[in-house]
Amino acid sequence: MKKLMIGNQAVAAGLYDGGLGVVSSYPGTPSTEITEFLAKYEDIHSEWAPNEKVACEVAYGASLAGARSSCAMKHVGLNVAADPLFTLSYTGVNGGMVICVADDPAMHSSQNEQDSRHYAIASKVPMLEPSDSQEAYTFAKTAFELSEKFDTPVLLRMCTRIAHSQSIVELGEKTPAVLKDYEKNPQKFIMMPGNAIKRHPIVEERTKALAKFADDCMYNTVEYADSEIGIITSGCSYLYVKEVMGDSASILKIGMPHPLPVNLIKEFASKVKKLYVIEELDPIIENHVKSLGIEVVGKELFSILGEFSQQTIAKAFGIDDKAGISADSIIPPRPPMMCAGCPHRGMFYTLSKNKITVHGDIGCYTLGAVAPLNALDSTLCMGASISGLHGFNAARGIDAERKSVAVIGDSTFMHSGMTGLVNVAYNATNSTVIILDNSITGMTGHQQNPTTGYNIKGDPAAKVDLEALCKALGINRVRVVDPYDLKACEIALKEELAAQEPSVIISRRPCVLLKSVKIQPSLNVDADKCKSCKRCMGLGCPAISLKDGKAKIDNTLCVGCGVCKQLCAFDAIV
Repeated sequence: MKKLMIGNQAVAAGLYDGGLGVVSSYPGTPSTEITEFLAKYEDIHSEWAPNEKVACEVAYGASLAGARSSCAMKHVGLNVAADPLFTLSYTGVNGGMVICVADDPAMHSSQNEQDSRHYAIASKVPMLEPSDSQEAYTFAKTAFELSEKFDTPVLLRMCTRIAHSQSIVELGEKTPAVLKDYEKNPQKFIMMPGNAIKRHPIVEERTKALAKFADDCMYNTVEYADSEIGIITSGCSYLYVKEVMGDSASILKIGMPHPLPVNLIKEFASKVKKLYVIEELDPIIENHVKSLGIEVVGKELFSILGEFSQQTIAKAFGIDDKAGISADSIIPPRPPMMCAGCPHRGMFYTLSKNKITVHGDIGCYTLGAVAPLNALDSTLCMGASISGLHGFNAARGIDAERKSVAVIGDSTFMHSGMTGLVNVAYNATNSTVIILDNSITGMTGHQQNPTTGYNIKGDPAAKVDLEALCKALGINRVRVVDPYDLKACEIALKEELAAQEPSVIISRRPCVLLKSVKIQPSLNVDADKCKSCKRCMGLGCPAISLKDGKAKIDNTLCVGCGVCKQLCAFDAIV
């Protein structure tokens, strides 16, 4: 059977047809859909975990029990899961285990563009990298066999383009999910130093065996054509090369970027006059080729930054670029912004108005950094807002404590904010933390989390009480405000900043895009009353604009939140 699938759907289908039993993940673009598609299969266990470390450990536990398991995350999520990953390399597996990681070259939705191949090298774990949806399916399905054959977890590397582009997938037969026997094996699975030191040589021998396997495996393929030019490439770069070069170059496509083959590369290089390596981000393949004493052209011609394209390849080889479709006129830029009626806007307006230093976090509320609110001072990684605020206040003292806060979403707080709040309470800075509780994981597409009361399938689940949790973590001052009420936000902010102890403000209102949220009638501007003061424009609401010097509200966007009405001193918004 053939189907048109995005790469992430193909990965999910491949994992399922490969005999998957358990999947645990934390949502993160561009990896999210892998687990969302897997959740549609009723005969496997699927879940959202609080963070990627937990997800990886759940997958390990399932593997230990004898099930084939998986977890999925974006590239920065692999940073969080690195702790179990490196030791999993030593323990190996029982049931096959696949760790899906999606890189984001060009940073479409990420705070950096790290290259996850470094993790495969550093942890000494094999990695597969598909170049289209068909390979995404095939590689995911066979990764379990590879995992069990070599007694190792396997990394499956996606990227934004492969994850979200569509191509035809020919589905195969499903491998029945079988629960292997579990046998107690302390020497293999208890990584105390005495056992771990004996496992390291096993890892090194496994890497040698995998490198030999890489010389003649289904993942690395050669396409011989013209011998003048030879190109070693991988992932979506392969597709760009094929489209531009056609049969005018011989190609070695690397589908297993770690460990890289040796003899295969030497043989390929010997049959071409000039060798190129075309790979996005870091020169992983290029450095390997050079270490073999082979002359190659790589990053001096192809950038270490961002994504490639057909145009990138054509320009590098001096080939006339085929004209594409272009707009007839210049399209004005559309910077990302919070939605009309976003519950975060009222709190950010209050923070900006009072000139508060704001330590931000990862989520849709990061958009509070853009004009006209300009409300954020820093954003680092998941959970860093609270820990960063504590360090900032510890360094600058009482003046900072009275003029700085952390903002963090409900899902991000569960991911990695709790330990930062414990640190605030335990090490006693008078820090004020604002939890922006919009009752969902917003930025990645409305996934459930432990604070929503529903699991990945939408079934009722245990719901974390944020107020009780914050108090249990050592915070005595915890209060809830409605971010649509600007006056209440300002009172709460000033009182908690003035308090002589740590405090938490929970800014609670559901995301306006949730189906359960009732939208209010649109507001309108009485042009006769409008004095063109532009105060309402300071909210940065996309529903509000200026026409002929007067404020105007777009009825197709306005959700009637009423925040702008509170700012109008002339009662022009009705």
